[in-house]
Amino acid sequence: MANDLESYRQTLLDLYLRLPDTPCRVSRHDVRLARQLWERDIPLTTAETALLLACVRRAARRPDAIPLGPIRSLHYFLPVIEELLHTPLYHGDAYLAYLRSKVTLRPAAGRTTLCQGRNKREPTLRV
Repeated sequence: MANDLESYRQTLLDLYLRLPDTPCRVSRHDVRLARQLWERDIPLTTAETALLLACVRRAARRPDAIPLGPIRSLHYFLPVIEELLHTPLYHGDAYLAYLRSKVTLRPAAGRTTLCQGRNKREPTLRV
């Protein structure tokens, strides 16, 4: 059971760190939230969809809107996770693939290199 938790936690937090506008390292609060999501039996695909959907929504804002600050915690994504739990997507795999194609992730290299050369204005959506 602990291995399942570790795999879930590692996968979720690695995705979180690779998203645009997220920190370069996780906090203890992020680790605790990942554990809570696992304990609630939130499917990893639901969590991934929520993280990607939130990033796409951020990027799709009007160009003249006030810029959003960086995402500081995994907790930022909780409302979208709850939204997906209450209103599941019926085209799950296809929509998840679509979201994956729209979000540019940072490289999966070691945590110390995740933010080297990171440009604050890096594009979030692929054209």
